[in-house]
Amino acid sequence: MLRTELTQYLSSFLNINAFKDYAPNGLQVEGRREIHTIVTGVTACQALIEAAIALKADAILVHHGFFWKNEPEVITGMKQKRIKALLENDINLYGYHLPLDAHPEIGNNIELGRQLGLQNIAPVDHVTGASTPGLLWRGKLPEKMLPSVFSAHLKAVLGRTPLHLGDESKVMETVAWCTGGAQDYIDLAAQLDVDAFISGEASERTFHCAIEQGIHYFGAGHHATERYGIQALGRHLEAKFGVTHHFVDIDNPV
Repeated sequence: MLRTELTQYLSSFLNINAFKDYAPNGLQVEGRREIHTIVTGVTACQALIEAAIALKADAILVHHGFFWKNEPEVITGMKQKRIKALLENDINLYGYHLPLDAHPEIGNNIELGRQLGLQNIAPVDHVTGASTPGLLWRGKLPEKMLPSVFSAHLKAVLGRTPLHLGDESKVMETVAWCTGGAQDYIDLAAQLDVDAFISGEASERTFHCAIEQGIHYFGAGHHATERYGIQALGRHLEAKFGVTHHFVDIDNPV
């Protein structure tokens, strides 16, 4: 397929104009005109770029791309090396941040809910303080369980031991979540009267928010919670356009 075709399709499919984001969504570094092989990954780091070069990729699609607000604008050091590798190998780089989190079919949030086997999965768009629709989701466990049991389930699914904050003896059944660095959504989750909230990262204040509002908090890893949307997007493009897709997981303990 042509680069222009992929760019236009993803802009529409992910509805990028509906989001006020922290980085540009779409084509971030222009490469070759024709795209046959796509590599997907969570973050456009040097290791992912090198893997894409080895796989002879024409395009890289990531959740965390380049050119974030408030970062230095000059292209030096680490940023220069990354962009140089892309340009020298004529590889297109696409980044999709909030649109990929919120997408109702292949987004990070719905995919995490599916991975965890949650039931009655749905976005929560009408809660005080939720500025971006589609980022806060809720669902239900198949059965009531202690937080230690759910922690073990998270570890089995995501491959890392989560941080749990809350009363170990308090049984849980209903869950809200927002992947990645969404720890402050815990206050929105508390408005929903759910038993637990999951995000990728925690802050110092998260402990007090969880304890004082009587809600379980699980910090399951920024990278670990955001591996699934970009994979689903790659599979979608492979099925729709017949391109070759490779997901490359550059492990990150954060």
